[in-house]
Amino acid sequence: MGVFQRISAADAQAMMAKGKVQVADLRDPTSFSQLHIPGSVRLSNENLQNFMLEGDFDAPLLVVCYHGVSSQSAGQYLAEQGFENVYSLDGGMTAWATSFPEQVARD
Repeated sequence: MGVFQRISAADAQAMMAKGKVQVADLRDPTSFSQLHIPGSVRLSNENLQNFMLEGDFDAPLLVVCYHGVSSQSAGQYLAEQGFENVYSLDGGMTAWATSFPEQVARD
């Protein structure tokens, strides 16, 4: 059974600067369109199966929610599905936007 790790915004940003990181955002469509990490995918029940079929199970996977709570259970689930390096963003998108306001995207 896989496990996920919790990661701070600063450590996540450093990991992303080193190479390819998949980012799965669990927030609702409106919140996602207003503010998200560039290159992230909004993950929902509707596209979870496709995400798992197309995802890179070996690349790090950063799971993001509002405040870092929901991403923990989702991270555990994705780790159990075979993703090797799963991280839950501590503080969620709130922490990311506060720490790195220049590194957010808006639709």
